[in-house]
Amino acid sequence: MKSSPLSITEGPIWKALLVFFFPILFGTFFQQLYNTVDAVIVGRFVGKAALAAVGGGSAVFVNLIVGFFVGLTSGGGVLISQFYGARNGDEISRSVHTALSLSLVCGLVMSVLGITLAPAMLTLIKTPAETYDLSCLYLRIFFMGMIPMSVYNMGSGILRAVGDSRTPLVILIVGCGVNIVLDLVFVVFFRLGISGVAIATVICQIVTSVISVAVLAGTSDSYRFSARKLGFTPRILRRIIRLGIPAGVQSSLYTISNLIIQTFINSFGTDCAAAWAAYGKLDSIFWMIINALGLAITTFSGQNYGAGKHDRIRRGMRQSLALAFVFTIAISVPFYTFGNRLLLLFTDDPGVIRQGTQMLRFLTPFWVTYISIEILSGTVRGAGRSLVPMLITVFGVCLLRIVWLFTAVPRDTTLNMVMASYPITWILTSSLFWGYYLSGKWLKQVA
Repeated sequence: MKSSPLSITEGPIWKALLVFFFPILFGTFFQQLYNTVDAVIVGRFVGKAALAAVGGGSAVFVNLIVGFFVGLTSGGGVLISQFYGARNGDEISRSVHTALSLSLVCGLVMSVLGITLAPAMLTLIKTPAETYDLSCLYLRIFFMGMIPMSVYNMGSGILRAVGDSRTPLVILIVGCGVNIVLDLVFVVFFRLGISGVAIATVICQIVTSVISVAVLAGTSDSYRFSARKLGFTPRILRRIIRLGIPAGVQSSLYTISNLIIQTFINSFGTDCAAAWAAYGKLDSIFWMIINALGLAITTFSGQNYGAGKHDRIRRGMRQSLALAFVFTIAISVPFYTFGNRLLLLFTDDPGVIRQGTQMLRFLTPFWVTYISIEILSGTVRGAGRSLVPMLITVFGVCLLRIVWLFTAVPRDTTLNMVMASYPITWILTSSLFWGYYLSGKWLKQVA
């Protein structure tokens, strides 16, 4: 497999964005596909308690720890994209090896934290008793694969930073195939239940990480990986951490607010927890599209910032926002209309389907209010600004969402009131991001 980097600092913007965006989209689709297959197989062959265990509190806990460290290492991708746009080969090489070294350390820390804290976190979010043991088992096996997962994410991030979004797609397709086959073997044939799903995921992460490293080692470009060069360049590490910590904190605080929401969801019972897990799998289709656009505009912004093409960054943002709007409408309408039928993929339990349909019909009309957050934050982060996006998110999403949950919800403890925390915070945070973007302060030189 050969890496094929793409320069996105020249030529038609829409073409550069789409050529870069679609492989990311399809790659994210395959990533979500094998997550969804996990849920389908567990829901159909193990039961609704196992479905809630895989997709409910467990998923939020995973996002809390993994999100922070993925955000931390994302600073490496931003820095590499800027150096690639500036054609600085020596700094690209130093950044690649520092970022991969950091990913190894982060993977080890994630494994230790995840395995150790799983019981306490599941208790904290009031995981239903009937799903507690299953959730704990799933999490502890899942977190054994954090080192390969971290290496894979960083390897893919490096490839995308230099404009190659095709190779990560191919790697994900391979990983998806491995995961689906192993799910069927471990769960359907060997009857390993929820542990079989977790083991399949870990093996999948190992396979994709090995391929990612092999691709980086096989290129002749400036981002070539060499094991003997592994180590930290202090000044590069400081810049990666400075860019990555705000992104990691933002991701974690975002997840903490979702963790609190999960606690409220769990209080409505197992049917509601299972419905939320199933909704989350459908909801992830929207997020994979918007996140793919966010990754595309981040790399686009980073390379063009390194090349000093600021006006091109602005035009790229506008075109990315237009694409996000079209895609959001295209996915929201059928999900609102046919969501109850889609939920049958995961379960035929009438109570779960009823509550899942309620969730879809309440939230899908508001998805369009979120898209500015992803596009604008990606644009300014690519230009090397990550602190302000974090602060905006902390206030606009996390703080306000928590305030809503502990002031408004107790006065009317219904599912709709809990879910209302999403559109309210999306609208406010979008407004704050627009204010910062239009100020132009994000384009000032970062030391």
